[in-house]
Amino acid sequence: MTRKCVNVLRRTILSMCLVLMPSVASAEIGSDLSEAMRSTIPPPKLKVSSWLLMDAATGLMLAAHRADSPVEPASLTKLMTAYIVFREVERGTVELDDIVLVSEKAWRSEGSRMFIEAGDKVEIKDLLMGLIVQSGNDSAVALAEHIAGSEEGFADLMNQTAAELGMTNSHFVNSAGMPHPDHFTTARDVTLLTRAIIDEQPDHYALYAIREFTWNNITQKNRNPLLGRDSSIDGVKTGHTRSAGYCLVGSAERDGMRLIGTVIGAKSNRERADAVYSLLRFGFAAYEHHDLYPAGQKVVETPVFKGDAEAVPLGLSDPIALILAKGLGKKLKAGVSLTDPVVAPVAQGQKLGTLTVTLSSAELLSRPLIALEGVEAGSWMDRLSDTIRLWFH
Repeated sequence: MTRKCVNVLRRTILSMCLVLMPSVASAEIGSDLSEAMRSTIPPPKLKVSSWLLMDAATGLMLAAHRADSPVEPASLTKLMTAYIVFREVERGTVELDDIVLVSEKAWRSEGSRMFIEAGDKVEIKDLLMGLIVQSGNDSAVALAEHIAGSEEGFADLMNQTAAELGMTNSHFVNSAGMPHPDHFTTARDVTLLTRAIIDEQPDHYALYAIREFTWNNITQKNRNPLLGRDSSIDGVKTGHTRSAGYCLVGSAERDGMRLIGTVIGAKSNRERADAVYSLLRFGFAAYEHHDLYPAGQKVVETPVFKGDAEAVPLGLSDPIALILAKGLGKKLKAGVSLTDPVVAPVAQGQKLGTLTVTLSSAELLSRPLIALEGVEAGSWMDRLSDTIRLWFH
């Protein structure tokens, strides 16, 4: 199938999805949480195309509406552009003080701009401020051209990165979010991208809370209307075109729990801000985060026969964290089942048991317990005495 045919098919599918979208009233509210984990507090009713609320630590979707429906991302696209640039900075392929020569294409960018001029020599860090704070389409194009040689090449990099992040319903054709039939994403994918920025690029994420930036003697305020409304909100990004409507991703952290709220297709700037704020308030009112077990720390220990140590500590290779309706944490219980007997040698990382977490007697999850240390075979005397002990074990 030719690329032209693929694009035609993609546009057809997107159009069908938009036409077949159910009304707000009839669409179900989705969640990754089991019924036992959910709050009885209902999520807000939002009159927008799609929305999603996610717990950043676990990646669990607390509530959503049309989370996987294709939508135009508008300037939310710049989240991907910034993510890729910061990733290249961390990889050492570019540096923040590298100079970018602004092209005529970047200078001629329509829509929101940081007002760079063709022929300007601008440091990457300033272009990033223009991208994130001022939502400059010109800065997005300049960065894309510097990273990949062309905006078209950068779009290919965007799509590769989307696949790596599990953004299975996204496709990008430009770095700024200009409308195009083949340029789309979903509320879920945008939220996954935002989570990656927060988790993988925490130092760079701080830029999303900056309130204003001045370039070329022009000061522009951050377009995120939630900054300053609540001290716990520290990002993230707005987007707007006539066809996409008003879009906003917001994130806040309270009492060790970070939430990400995404709203697509609101009718006004105020409506998108109120919608995301309502989602965040709902999440903090209805749910609480529980860090149960960190990775690599002893949960229990088990005896070892015929080894140079009498016991070996067991723990988890990955941490266990849960998001639950408020008040349910007191109903959590954990139990372990252990391999018996354990005979040396024991390799570090060897599975020697299972940890199970239950809520009101219902199993929520189980994880393997692994040896946190290796145990070598003991002396011949130890092995002989433990052979006798095993007879009576």
